[in-house]
Amino acid sequence: MDRIIVEEIICYAHHGVLPEEIQLGQEFRVSLELGIDLDRPFEDTIGEVPDYRKAIMIVEEIMYGESCHLLETLACRIANKLLTLQEVEEVTVEIRKPNPPLPGVQGGVGVIINRKK
Repeated sequence: MDRIIVEEIICYAHHGVLPEEIQLGQEFRVSLELGIDLDRPFEDTIGEVPDYRKAIMIVEEIMYGESCHLLETLACRIANKLLTLQEVEEVTVEIRKPNPPLPGVQGGVGVIINRKK
């Protein structure tokens, strides 16, 4: 499977388990891998492959939409919506909280999911 990669879409959003996470918000970093099939004849036009601008808009729509407690929920919502893009056969979504409100955690926390049509 061929892949389009979009790294670190930065969103300041209001998700989390703790009340202050939802009230104050925090930074999230979302990275995507869109699995596509380029082993076929295709033209050198944007209509032949997924437009990653649309993928970014999907991420922003979900990240700035309804608040979720879990990163897993956000990742699943993003993955399911990305799979509606015409040429996308598989998606990997990574969401990271670089500064979670957890004592001692310096490298952030995150989740990676993979879904196929």
